[in-house]
Amino acid sequence: MTQKTFKTVKIRTEKRACEVAWFDDLCGGDTQFLGTIDPTRRSSFAHCDNIIKTADNQGFQNILLPTSYTVGQEVLPFASAMATQVKNINMLAAIRTGEIHPPMLARHLATLDHILEGRLTVNIINSDLPGLKEDHEMRYKRCEEVIEILKQAWTQDEIDFQGEIYQFKMKADPVKPYQQNGGPLLYFGGISPGSKEVCSKYCDVFLMWPEPEDSIYATMQEMSERAEKHGRTIDFGLRVHVIVRETEEEAKAYTKTMMSRFDAELAEKLKHRTQDSKSAGVLRQDEFRKSADEDDFVEPMLWTGIGRARSGCGAAIVGTPEQIIEKLNRYMDMGIRSFVLSGYPLIEECELFGQMVLPQLNTIKLSVEQGRTPKETPKTPLTFGDLRV
Repeated sequence: MTQKTFKTVKIRTEKRACEVAWFDDLCGGDTQFLGTIDPTRRSSFAHCDNIIKTADNQGFQNILLPTSYTVGQEVLPFASAMATQVKNINMLAAIRTGEIHPPMLARHLATLDHILEGRLTVNIINSDLPGLKEDHEMRYKRCEEVIEILKQAWTQDEIDFQGEIYQFKMKADPVKPYQQNGGPLLYFGGISPGSKEVCSKYCDVFLMWPEPEDSIYATMQEMSERAEKHGRTIDFGLRVHVIVRETEEEAKAYTKTMMSRFDAELAEKLKHRTQDSKSAGVLRQDEFRKSADEDDFVEPMLWTGIGRARSGCGAAIVGTPEQIIEKLNRYMDMGIRSFVLSGYPLIEECELFGQMVLPQLNTIKLSVEQGRTPKETPKTPLTFGDLRV
């Protein structure tokens, strides 16, 4: 059967290469068996420390540090604790807008960026604050205003912002990032119209969850057109699980192993403990799973069984190293430039992918400079004590 060919959408990073990121277990849920609680892999500092160091040693370019009001580790304290203990890996710190006073959020992130010597990236989260049920239009407005304030803080001498929610006129000297090149890259995900508009106006990388190829490509086309209306280009990322084994039979057999102790009642509780379990993206993945075969495959290599026990990313690419490389290359041909991967258990699957697939991919660290015009050049790194008088 001939595979459909997709034309590359307009993107920031023209080079055909990809950032390959892993996922840390700050929110809990690491396990070998879906729909169960694994006390040997609880979201402790030591376990999350082990995951990020494993990803760093395997050569991953970035790692997602997720945020949720669940038992586990909080993003910024954990990232700060690990920043001097990893060698090369970037950190993709998830930040829920509205939780921290915006000028101080800019300062928190700038400080972390200095500790990491410019290796900070930020995943902007637009969701209800824990314990609240908020008007979604207000959340989009708050998200936009926080991003605008961050950008002013990182790029201007003064924060001068008069919005519906926030009003500031203040010096920006204390909040400068490691390099005055626009600050950390901003990643953003969400398929509601409001979320798409926020990303197309302000962010650098639009993160998607796994869906059939036609659906992913349609979203990319829409987002590319939205960004172009604002005079911008964006990159695209895919948050997806992976199961790689020497043979296709072994890989598919592992999906059954993962489901071998599945407790449907417990799985439902685990899935709905987070704020995103009823988001438009999760509901759409649930809908796609209805068209899957009896083994939960919605495409030959895309297994959706994970979505029965987890919110957020609900599917895995399953196959041999050669098959997974071919699949990732197809996504890259569409224009995807970032893959945020995971697999359960997180450490063991990180090592398998790092050894069997990662060395064969053309990798890159996404950067602000890739989206610049030729006349623009990044300024030199600042020390955090630099002041302009």
